[in-house]
Amino acid sequence: MNHEKVLILDFGGQYNQLIARRVRECNVYCEVHPYNMPLEKIKAYNPIGIIFTGGPNSVYEETSPHVDAGVFHLGVPVLGICYGCQLMAWSLGGSVTAATDATAREYGKTETYFTPSCKLFQGLPEHSVTWMSHGDYMEKVPDGFSLVAHSANCPNVAICDESRGFYGVQFHPEVNHTENGTKMLHNFLYEVCHAKGDWTMSDYLKTQIAVLREKIGDGKVLLALSGGVDSSVAAALLAQAVGQQLTCVFVDHGLMRKNEGDEVEAAFAKWDINFIRVDAERRFLDKLQDISDPERKRKIIGEEFIRVFEEEAQKIGKVDFLVQGTIYPDVIESGLGDSAVIKSHHNVGGLPDYVDFKEIIEPLRMLFKDETRQLGRELGLPDYLVMRQPFPGPGLAIRVIGDVTKEKLDTLRDADAIFREECAKAGEDKNLNQYFAVLTNMRSVGVQGDGRTYDYTLALRAVTTTDFMTADWARIPYDVLDRISVRIVNEVPHINRIVYDITSKPPATIEWE
Repeated sequence: MNHEKVLILDFGGQYNQLIARRVRECNVYCEVHPYNMPLEKIKAYNPIGIIFTGGPNSVYEETSPHVDAGVFHLGVPVLGICYGCQLMAWSLGGSVTAATDATAREYGKTETYFTPSCKLFQGLPEHSVTWMSHGDYMEKVPDGFSLVAHSANCPNVAICDESRGFYGVQFHPEVNHTENGTKMLHNFLYEVCHAKGDWTMSDYLKTQIAVLREKIGDGKVLLALSGGVDSSVAAALLAQAVGQQLTCVFVDHGLMRKNEGDEVEAAFAKWDINFIRVDAERRFLDKLQDISDPERKRKIIGEEFIRVFEEEAQKIGKVDFLVQGTIYPDVIESGLGDSAVIKSHHNVGGLPDYVDFKEIIEPLRMLFKDETRQLGRELGLPDYLVMRQPFPGPGLAIRVIGDVTKEKLDTLRDADAIFREECAKAGEDKNLNQYFAVLTNMRSVGVQGDGRTYDYTLALRAVTTTDFMTADWARIPYDVLDRISVRIVNEVPHINRIVYDITSKPPATIEWE
């Protein structure tokens, strides 16, 4: 890709992905690399700007991560954020020390005052709220640097040497809590780095199709399609690139929401590809019989998915390429430098053992989720796939508490569909980041049609969140909840009680199991 590029050097900051997302939202391509990226590779990357992330360490400790000092002699603008700001100051002759209450240990929202003549704050208010999270303090700034922001407790909130294009901020402009933070990053990219903003999804689509066609040639391609956003977009991209050379195996395990299997199949009818839908509902239900433990459910479903996929792949025979819907957060979270390893997995639950292929293709591995959705729209995928909410791999099996049966799944599907339908009718779906129904294993006494019932309790769950790491329960209007409750108990057999989960994350999780 011949895009202008920004390099983000990661020092273990918890917001490294968020920085990258903000940069790309400004139509500038960027990548996250470890802080110890060799100087020669940095030169070869040829960035128009470099951003240092935050991190949990103190720059003055010997074991703390440091950058090759040569990075400051490349003639490339640098923005240091939090730890990155202190690292810049320390590397260029300043002094950093542990803060005390009197010397600017700051956490949370902080009223901050800016010098508007600084390019970083150009066109912004002279004071606004920023998000602080630092226990160290720039006691002395390096020669040639000016102080361009302060707070009530800290005179050294931001520094700059505009002649060299070096900027440092103690706060986190990438988080929503910092007012005008995205505009500050935009200023760094366009006013300091002189970016043109050539990163767009339509351009990426054209480039990626050309790359895939060159790589694949006349080879055969195989993809395990789950129906989720990532695998669906990957499938659509390959369909557009190589058409009939692509075989998609859609394992319908019978654990999806109402009509989802049919919707997935319909979405791919427009492409001339080999689409194989495997009806494996009975097989999965047999494996899950009498299984109540959620972790055993997950393991059984993951393993069985691979087995079914392998069997179908063997019928196809040798293929050249296996496609996976890995996206950039998966790459980062699987371990990047000293970043915490959050997960290490493949989209299909693990590499199939018995599929004969030469190479793996991951066409989305440099895209964030929101970019993946944008690409899906460019490819013409319907909104019900592109905007599909996070859905657990084991599907409804972990939204049925206790043992899983066909009857329980059908009951949950019908109730969940009503919940979603009524939220959409009221326009509440646009305010909710994830919402679903859970069939509990609790039964209680009810009265329906002048008769006594003893049936299941259904739980409704809806949350708002920006990152899914924390979440708040959604304040759905009472009248909407009332309509949902009335419809479910009247239209769905075996449910006589509805409860609404008003627990945030933490202490709860978003899913129940």
